[in-house]
Amino acid sequence: MESYEVVDWGKPLQRVMRETPKPTGTEVLIKLKYSGVCHSDVHIRDGYFELGGGKRFYMTERGMKPPITMGHEPLGTVMAAGPDAGAVPIGQDRLVCPWTGCGNCAKCNSGNDNLCMAPRFMGVGRPGGYADYLIVPHPRYLVDAAGVEPAFAATLACSGLTTFAAIRRAGPFQADDWVVVMGAGGLGLQCIAILKALGHRNVVAVDIDAAKLDAARAAGASAVLDSRDKEALANLQKMAGGGTQAVIDLVGATETATLGVASLRKGGKYVVCGLFGGEIPVSLVPIAQRCIAIQGSYVGTVAELKEVVALARAGKLKSIPIETRNLDQVERSLQELKDGKIVGRVVLKM
Repeated sequence: MESYEVVDWGKPLQRVMRETPKPTGTEVLIKLKYSGVCHSDVHIRDGYFELGGGKRFYMTERGMKPPITMGHEPLGTVMAAGPDAGAVPIGQDRLVCPWTGCGNCAKCNSGNDNLCMAPRFMGVGRPGGYADYLIVPHPRYLVDAAGVEPAFAATLACSGLTTFAAIRRAGPFQADDWVVVMGAGGLGLQCIAILKALGHRNVVAVDIDAAKLDAARAAGASAVLDSRDKEALANLQKMAGGGTQAVIDLVGATETATLGVASLRKGGKYVVCGLFGGEIPVSLVPIAQRCIAIQGSYVGTVAELKEVVALARAGKLKSIPIETRNLDQVERSLQELKDGKIVGRVVLKM
């Protein structure tokens, strides 16, 4: 099998030929067709995340050691299964939920693998989708996405699921409440599309890139805002009639968090799932007096992924701009993503 791997932190991915794995136990072997490229893989390739204040979180602190096959938006054909996997749809295409845990703890047993304290995420803790074959630990992570364009369906495993779960955590809110989406990259456009699919009318996209703001408006944003504008906060509050009900921060930088929290009305909620990196000083008294909430959100569950796929299969969730590239373009794609040159999502085709 062909695999593109992190061999040295901060260095370009290397093409490696390995023996095609054979599934054992409950495992399932997938011959991959598509795998989306996510911005978090830029951080993983570089070997660290910025925490703000000059601090960094290094991947080695989580026990990660190269070689690592990244990629966590995989879709492909079920080829084989281990003897304990039970009935599996051999020969059929399936979207793979990559957010797998230890399989034994209370979180995993309740379907919240993404909250497992010993996670084994595909593309992070176990080999992922930048390859032509993938081992899935159990068939429960396979999701039928028949009827959804396959390249778009692949993106639902991370960008769709991550934004859907963040919207859930930001609610409940009314259809005409103002919801802010910080960042209009692949995640931001997906978030706007899901909000519109769920019937939310007042969505404002915030970014610093004019092309991405144009894409956000095309995706259904009611309004767009350049966060570099000196009047950004005043304009945002005025637009929302005094304050926003929810902010979904898909950047996770000091600047987006500062603007987002400040824009909230009483009872509003700021949800961060972007990993750009940063920190903010937060005064505790206004949190209590304004009854605002600050919450994190990280990917989601298999059940939530099935809900996202159901929206797409019903025709309610529209595709974001997607460019398909061959697998050997993965390094180029990561670098362009890091440089902010990608509008929408790149999906690799095997």
